[in-house]
Order: sequence, then C-alpha cells, then structure tokens
Amino acid sequence: MSDSVFCFQPTLSGSALALRPLRENDYSQMYACAADKAIWAGHPAHDRYKEDVFRMMFDDAISSRACVVISETDTGKLIGWSRYYVAEDGPNDISIGFTFLTRHHWGGKSNREVKTLMLNHAFKFFNRVWFHISPDNYRSQKATQKLGALFIQEQLLCLAGTQGIWRSYAIDKQQWSSHSLDHEY
Repeated sequence: MSDSVFCFQPTLSGSALALRPLRENDYSQMYACAADKAIWAGHPAHDRYKEDVFRMMFDDAISSRACVVISETDTGKLIGWSRYYVAEDGPNDISIGFTFLTRHHWGGKSNREVKTLMLNHAFKFFNRVWFHISPDNYRSQKATQKLGALFIQEQLLCLAGTQGIWRSYAIDKQQWSSHSLDHEY
C-alpha cells in the first residue's frame, strides 16, 4: 500500500460518468433510481425497490462514509452508486461493491467506466481489489470477469452486517495494468 491515505469517497471523472461522495440530500434522486424493481432481481435483497428497505440501505451507505454516487457528466443526473469497503477475506486489500445502476445504463459501458475509475483510484494505494457477488447474480459476475477479475472462491462472509455466501473475485494491480492495456474502455 502507498504511504498516502486512501480516500474512500473520491471525486473522479471519466468521459461519460463522474463519481462523488454520497450526500444526505441525494436521497430523493437515489430512491428514484432504485425504485425500479427489475434492478434488484439479481441481488440477495430483492426488495430494495421498496422505500422503507431502500431507506435502510441509504442510511447504511451514508454511515459507511465510503459510498460514491454515479452521475452522467453531460446532464449531472444521478444513475446509481458504488462503494469501497474492506472485507474479511482481504483485510490488507480494498473491495468494490454495493454497485447499482439504472437499467438504462446496463450493458457494460457504464459499469466498465465506473469500475475503471474506481480501480485506477484503488491501485494508487493497494495491490489487490476484491469483488463479492451473490451466487445468483450472473450479470454482475460476467461484468466483473470482463474487467479481468478472477474467481477465487465461494465462501461465507459478513458484508454490511449480513452474513451469506458470496462469490469472491480479485484482480491484482499487474493484471489490471495488462488487462486495461489490452481492452478499450
């Protein structure tokens, strides 16, 4: 790890998307994004589209002080969020997860840009980044593999206060450098 202090809520910009720290006054826009029932079909908590359930998730994201909102650079419209965290299977590494995007931004390009921004930031401080995905969330598993992350194991982990079985993927700094040079983002 670098001698600098890692920022869990960086402000990052790409060609089409920007990331910044989640704020309490983002609630209405974020709930408008999350209210689509289809977004949560592949997630362990299928009812996150319900306002009371989303409110708990939002409050957890705020208190984590590690969540970033994702917006379109041209419109400023919020389209989802993601988060850095430290997990028990990589206590000296960083993890990226809790990501969701509006369905209009599904299909790879937006997720790829978000994860590229987050990975580039993380690799300034860490040598390995982890992703933890529900065994039933095939869409996220495929997207993570497209980034060059490798499946490590399926295991019981406690993430965000909930214990469950997660598929753990990891990518090392060197793998990312080679992969990102070989693929156009």
